[in-house]
Amino acid sequence: MIPVAFAYGGWQTASFVAAEMRNPRRDLSRGLIMGVIGVVALYLAVNFICLRVLRPDGLAATRTPASSVMRAALGERGAKWIAFGIAISTLGFLSQGILTAPRVYYAMARDGLFFKSVGWLSPKTGVPVVAIILQGVTATVIALSGRYEQILNYVISVDFISFGLTASSLFVFRRKYPASSPGLYLAPGHPYTTGLFVLACAAIVTATISTFPANSAIGLIILLFVLEPLIAARFRCNQTRSDQTRSNQTYETATIRLHAVGKNAEPREIQSRDQRRRLVPLV
Repeated sequence: MIPVAFAYGGWQTASFVAAEMRNPRRDLSRGLIMGVIGVVALYLAVNFICLRVLRPDGLAATRTPASSVMRAALGERGAKWIAFGIAISTLGFLSQGILTAPRVYYAMARDGLFFKSVGWLSPKTGVPVVAIILQGVTATVIALSGRYEQILNYVISVDFISFGLTASSLFVFRRKYPASSPGLYLAPGHPYTTGLFVLACAAIVTATISTFPANSAIGLIILLFVLEPLIAARFRCNQTRSDQTRSNQTYETATIRLHAVGKNAEPREIQSRDQRRRLVPLV
């Protein structure tokens, strides 16, 4: 079931581009529901055809079921064409991964949760170049680190930990912001649907770790290795914001005092504001 769980993944990347939607409150939820239903229907149709053509014994004996089905239907030429189509589909999947995940790094950097340089945008194209390079280099290193099955176990254990923690945060937000608060998007069926999703994620993580402990441990080590600089960046951001708050308070106090002196203090106030803008950059 572990590869199956990964096969149905990917829906979460739609939320990475929510900031670029005109009406994310409406379009994001609809897109997620329609996308998941479409993928489920497509996968069930593919499984039905494979079982119908190859039968259970033939499906268990092949490592390339799509090519085997097309070979039975159209011969070797059909097998080559479906292999070519799968390769194109793989490139499409890699493309969306490369282009959507850097938006998360960019947003984290802009919010002070990641290195500030990762949030840099190209002045010509407006693209988060550093974030894309970081994603590409990281993906290349992971791709060269082991076999497909090993990497899949890395991803599944870490992925579903992230899913479960993200869903769990909804309970915290609901406690802080009641359902009657204006402007909130309410998850349908909460807390039952949310709790069921968290339990399903926990079950998948437990099954992955118990079945593939070594590979899961490597994935968790990678996660901890990534968390360390994130925590350090968060600490520096908090320190910078604290310094900026103290600077703002000092500036406001100086402004009040300068106003009390009279009109002759106005040039000094303007100069003080200019100095403040140079010395205290925005985060």
